[in-house]
Amino acid sequence: MEHLAHPSSLETNKPSAEAISTPDDTQSARPPKVAFINLGCRVNRVETDVIASELERAGCEVVPQTEADAIIINTCAVTSEAEAKTRKVVRRAAKLAHTPFVVATGCVASLHADEISSIAENVNVQVNKAQVASCVLNEFGCIAGSVDDSGNLISTPTPTGRTRPGIKVQDGCNNRCSFCIVWKARGPACSADVDEIISQVRATQAHGAHEVVLTGINLGDYRYEYKGSRLRLPGLLSEIMKQTSIERIRLSSIEPPDITDELLDVIAGSEGRIAQFLHICLQSGCDATLRRMKRNYTTAFYRSAVERARDRMPHVALGTDLIVGFPGETDDEFATSYKFCKDIGFAKMHIFRYSKRSGTPAATAEGQVDPHVMAARSRTMHELAAQMRYTQAQKLVGMRDSVVVQTAGYGITSGLFDAHVDKTIPIDTLIDVTIASVMPDSSLIVTRI
Repeated sequence: MEHLAHPSSLETNKPSAEAISTPDDTQSARPPKVAFINLGCRVNRVETDVIASELERAGCEVVPQTEADAIIINTCAVTSEAEAKTRKVVRRAAKLAHTPFVVATGCVASLHADEISSIAENVNVQVNKAQVASCVLNEFGCIAGSVDDSGNLISTPTPTGRTRPGIKVQDGCNNRCSFCIVWKARGPACSADVDEIISQVRATQAHGAHEVVLTGINLGDYRYEYKGSRLRLPGLLSEIMKQTSIERIRLSSIEPPDITDELLDVIAGSEGRIAQFLHICLQSGCDATLRRMKRNYTTAFYRSAVERARDRMPHVALGTDLIVGFPGETDDEFATSYKFCKDIGFAKMHIFRYSKRSGTPAATAEGQVDPHVMAARSRTMHELAAQMRYTQAQKLVGMRDSVVVQTAGYGITSGLFDAHVDKTIPIDTLIDVTIASVMPDSSLIVTRI
């Protein structure tokens, strides 16, 4: 879970909303200065970027919270702690001395609209993210029609500071994992129009992007009727490569059942245009725990997916999500999960301690694990993750790759490893490199080809 705000920390108060516009002078009202707080997943980040781009097109300036006339908060409900953080963030924003107009959207806003809106009079809940930009502009007497509804990002880096723009191609989820409530907040699975996705890719590339990241709540569930056939994710990737010249496409997290031979063939045959990185969600490396989680695969199925991926792409980098301390997880089950992860050899792991989420079956399940035990298991798994990442990085020495420069002197490889590059190379440049060596933190020393 992330809390992303504008990097500046200036503490300058600005005029209140009332000082900016009046009902009698809507045509001359200036667009408000806006700040963004993003809580949660990759999809939230992409949605925040889209809202920021819409407001930027309308003339708004992205500023720190203390300078903002309006603050947009994209909320997260993945855990009870995430919900609590959402309430705290909304309260803090609403209490700023200059009383900004606060808009809360996202999962918590969907689940608890009345509660969030009651936090303060200057808090507005907007469940429909597509209406957030117009909501803000209307509040300040600006012309709502000045917002371009295409949803295309207009700048790279994005208004909120990201250099590899994300494109949301799918939303919602039809699975019912016992620890998750996101399906309630997001609704059933749905997919974006192919032509709209192509348009977004072209728009980001026109503004300098060399890589786009396809995101979704359940990305592998993408399906859309297109030119007489139903496209799944492999077909969408093929269309993007056919209809655009974007240099690199990256997939965000994907479920094990969606690692199909067709998908692997498309990635392997893309000649590097699709990043050879697969973040395949695991959650546990123990079948007994997976059954209690109500996950729709076994460890044997997962291992088979990994083997097929490595058969087609020997140097593919693998990422995953893992929960430790899920209700009922015994020492033996944790040991089984640990061994499975070690056998797979992940390049990147997101490790979470189980957190009760009110409204989910797991929250009231027997066998809740002691927090101290969870903390110890988390430390053990983080140590393994660091060891595996270093081992996987060493295997890349001498190989060629491409790097998107994200900040001065640093970039990201196809396999999502940090790479040290010449500081004179401009941000958001794509360069071909040879991997020369590995630093102790698993970052790569590269030489430009």
